[in-house]
Parts: sequence; structure tokens; C-alpha cells
Amino acid sequence: MQNDYAAFLESKRQIGTNDGFKPLWLPDFLFDFQRALLEWAIEKGRDAIFADCGLGKTPMQLVWAENVTRHTNGYVLILTPLAVSMQTVGEGEKFGVGCHKYIGNLAGHKIIICNYEKLHKLDPNDFAGVVCDESSILKSFDGAYRGEITAFMRKIKYRLLCTATASPNDYTELGTSSEALGYLGHVDMLNRFFKNENNNSGTRRHFGEVVKWRMKHHAEEPFWRWVCSWARALRKPSDLGFDDSRFELPPLIEREHLVDATRIAEGNLFDMPAIGLREQREESRRTIRERCEKVSALVDDGQPALVWCNLNDEGDLLEELIPDAVQVSGSDREELKEERLLGFADGKFRVLITKPKIGAWGLNFQRCAHVVTFPTHSYEQYYQGVRRCWRFGQTRPVTVDIVATEGGSAVMKNLQRKSAAADAMFSRMIALMGQAQGVKIDRSYAQEERMPVWL
Repeated sequence: MQNDYAAFLESKRQIGTNDGFKPLWLPDFLFDFQRALLEWAIEKGRDAIFADCGLGKTPMQLVWAENVTRHTNGYVLILTPLAVSMQTVGEGEKFGVGCHKYIGNLAGHKIIICNYEKLHKLDPNDFAGVVCDESSILKSFDGAYRGEITAFMRKIKYRLLCTATASPNDYTELGTSSEALGYLGHVDMLNRFFKNENNNSGTRRHFGEVVKWRMKHHAEEPFWRWVCSWARALRKPSDLGFDDSRFELPPLIEREHLVDATRIAEGNLFDMPAIGLREQREESRRTIRERCEKVSALVDDGQPALVWCNLNDEGDLLEELIPDAVQVSGSDREELKEERLLGFADGKFRVLITKPKIGAWGLNFQRCAHVVTFPTHSYEQYYQGVRRCWRFGQTRPVTVDIVATEGGSAVMKNLQRKSAAADAMFSRMIALMGQAQGVKIDRSYAQEERMPVWL
């Protein structure tokens, strides 16, 4: 009876056991912290690695995939954002891991690289393992698309998620990763560890109120213990107890440039700062030329520059104003997008113009040390956009120029608040995960079980 009760308690912990195997190959090119992460990930079987940009997620993914192919003699799929697939193939060649981009069949190497957008062409029954590169992108997809990815992974035994920005502002989004790995679903996670702060009446939700969740007072330690049972997070090697000396970042210089509107908003006698999202959007459209001309002047120095825009009209005008720039827009063919993104990475183009949702994930642009952007409410897009250039492996100081109107300046203040909150949350996450990893649960009992007299 005692053993049965212990098993019952164990089944309620939601932490589970390892479903993987002992690593078969840990090559010498791995850093010490990468080796430690992979030993844990391969033995766990279904897990996530939240590691900052430049810490080597691609070689870790390739080594993880190679171990699964050796163990199962089956195929492993690595899903990536657009254009990252070719960079992953290049990394495979560099490190001696055989892989190839999906071109309609599985012939060739057993490690297959494919863009997320082509997932519908694949059969999950063909794969023994799957890797989601830049897995935080899952929450950016609509519900149907995210559900398709989760359903695809559900049928595969070995799974790995990798990203640099896991839930930057709201860690309830960790449920998206948990569900993809086959642990607690998103809704189940919220109900177990969080409390709904809104009125529970269906009427208020019906009228569009945003549901807010707060962690239950007693749930903090169990929550992080649960997270660290399937995830590891680090922004630098010392977060896992390793040396940081080979991973020092150069300075980051952020500069804000305020641009005055030359046209007054319709119905106003004089220019007023934009207040609220609707007015900010109107001001952005009304000041496209002024802001784009400022961007053109900032990049007119002959050096490589990465320019992020938010509107199609911004991208078109910037391409017109900067003669040696190339734009990647949403309407471009997939092959053209990939050609231009990789062309900028290789130095074929001096200036790249695109939107964060197109090119801000996974690509390596260390050859460039100048980023120019317009304000955005999305912390993750801003963070990823800067980190394409300011990442481990960059040797020069990186300058980020933010071109804004007065309304856009308010957006930047909101972004700075989100950035501070994200840093605090990630630091807390690492600290609590470290504590949780050291938790030892005593399964021994001081007294023998006794049957109640009434039985």
C-alpha cells in the first residue's frame, strides 16, 4: 500500500521521468556548457533549451539530431524560420554533421532541414525526432497553424525546442512549449499554477476583456520545479556554472532620434503628440517620408546596415531613398526572400530592409554592426532584431538607431518597461530553476504504515 501511494503521489507531480537515452556522440567542438546541456537533453528525450543568441543552439540541435538518428536509425526533422534552413545546412557542413534541406523527398542524409511554412508537406510518421528552431515563433502563429505544429510533434517520440526569447513578458506562454513537448497543455498549466484575476463571468469576456493570470501564492516553487523538469535556460554560460570569458559581448549603443511631422493631423490646428494606439498608427503613416529620410541619412556612411520597418510603404520608400539597399517584403517569392536574406549575411548587399516578422529570427548578421529601426510595441521583435547583429561572436560595438516621432517615443518608453520586466523575469527564471534543480525529495518514511482501527 505504501508503494502504491508513493506511485500515486509521483503521478501527480507532472515532472515525469526521462524518455531519452545515453548520448552516443558528443564531439570535441562543443563547449563545456553545450556538452552539459546536450547530455541532459538527450537523456530527457522531450525538452527545451532557452539559450541566448550566439550560444550555439544550431550545433547543439545538429548534435542532438545526430544522436537520435544513430540511436533509432530514423530520420530527424529540424524546423526553422525562413532562410535559416540554409544557414543550418552550412553549419552542418562546418561541423561535419550530414544534413540537407527538404526538397520534396527524404532521400539523402537522415537529418532534414525544413521551413515551418512547408510542414504540411511532411508526414510525422516518417520521423523519429523533431527540432523546433526559434520555437518562440510558435506563439506568433495563429491558433490553427500552432495547433498543426503541436499535432505534428505529438506523434514523434524525441522532441527538442530551442529559442533565445522564451516568454519574454508573460511566462504563462511557457504552456505553448509544454504542450508541444507533450507535457501539460496550455490551459491545464494555467489552471494548475495560475489564478484568473478577471471576473469569471462569461459576459465580461464576451465584451472583449483581456483575461489576466497571476501565479498562485503557493505555486511559485512547484511551477519552476515543473518548468526545469523539461527546460534549461541561460543567457551566458555562468548561468549553468561555466566560464563566461569566451562569451563577452561588445558594447551596445542605443540612440533615439526624434523627427518632427511636417503635416498636421486632419482636424487639428497644430501638431499634438499621438496618444493611444490608433493615434500612434495615424502618426506613423503621416510621417513616413520624414522618418525614412532620417533613416537614409543615418545609413549613408558606406557601412553595412540592417533596417527594420513596420509598414510596406516604409519599406518601399526606404528602398527608393537608399540606392544600394535591397528589400525583403512579404509578397516576395520564398526563394527570393531566402536569396536576399542570405545575400546580406554574405556581404552581397550593403543595406537590408525588411520587417522583423520576416527576418528577425535565427539569422546571423555579425558582419553588420549598425541596426536602424522604428518603434514597435513588440519587445520580442525589437530584441530579436537587435540580436541579429549584437550576439556572441560580434567583435565590434553595435549601434542601434531608433527613429521616432513624439508618439513613437512613447512607444519606446513602453518597450523599455517591457525590456526591464523581461530581464527581471528571465533572471528570476534562471535563479528559481537553479534552486529547483537542487530540490531533493525524501521518499523515505520514518514510521511504518498502520491500518486504522475502524478497518
